[in-house]
Amino acid sequence: MEPLLALVGPTASGKTEAGIGLAEALGAEILSVDSMLVYRGMDIGTAKPTQEQRARVPHHLLDLVEPSEPFSVAAFQAVARDAARDVRRRGRHPLLVGGSGLYYRAVVDELDFPGTEPGVRRELEAEAAAVGGEELYGRLMELDPVAASRIEPGNVRRTVRALEVAAITGRPFSSFAASWESYPDERVRVAGIRMSPELLAVRIERRVADMLEAGWLDEVRALVDGGFGGWLTSSQAIGYAELARHLAGELSIDGAAAATVRRTRTLARRQMSWFRRDPRIAWFDVGEEGAGEVVDRIRTHLEAA
Repeated sequence: MEPLLALVGPTASGKTEAGIGLAEALGAEILSVDSMLVYRGMDIGTAKPTQEQRARVPHHLLDLVEPSEPFSVAAFQAVARDAARDVRRRGRHPLLVGGSGLYYRAVVDELDFPGTEPGVRRELEAEAAAVGGEELYGRLMELDPVAASRIEPGNVRRTVRALEVAAITGRPFSSFAASWESYPDERVRVAGIRMSPELLAVRIERRVADMLEAGWLDEVRALVDGGFGGWLTSSQAIGYAELARHLAGELSIDGAAAATVRRTRTLARRQMSWFRRDPRIAWFDVGEEGAGEVVDRIRTHLEAA
């Protein structure tokens, strides 16, 4: 089977528009590999492709579930592989585009994801609500320091997941990643977008401002009115949590925006740290215009698959 094609890189680097240009040139359809684009109604703050962009190129793996619904990377893996097979059956190329390293690898590699136990998870979530996520993260650091080093301290969802897996399997969560050190060349041909941290920081700040101007706060208000604060996974999305705190009177709008910029910059660093471990990625350095500058060169690289 021909390898999958992929375009990856940090948030705000211009992957979305570049991916559309690549898909048009390659006769491809886009499979989003982004952990937050699966949620309906979370559009502005996740920089979800617009209806106009989706009209240019078919997009898959968007708007899969409501923000209140549980969703896992294992579920995403199954849906994504079905989507890739369907695209191929129609004589088109699947092109993965996104910045979630785990979701990208879930599609292209044979990663093993342990199961879930709702009862255990509910207990851990209740404990997180009672004592705080930092307390649980401290426990994870003692139990599985390798897993803890790969999780943002404030990410309660992933901390709970790591502790859940340890509880139901008797194995450290990090032990399931042992097979992840293999990167088979035949599975994927992938291009990565790389940008200087200084330039990316400017683009991130500008994008947050543009999102707010586009009505992001109203989007979050609608979600909060529907019970958003109780949805553990989706409510931790960058910017959504901060704007929800603003609506609750806990942060000024400027404070929420600044916190969103800081978290987004941290996310970009973690994304690059993840992707740098994959030796299959051919890196393309870009400037102020983002990934659009190198579409032709990336196309040449991907067509060599």
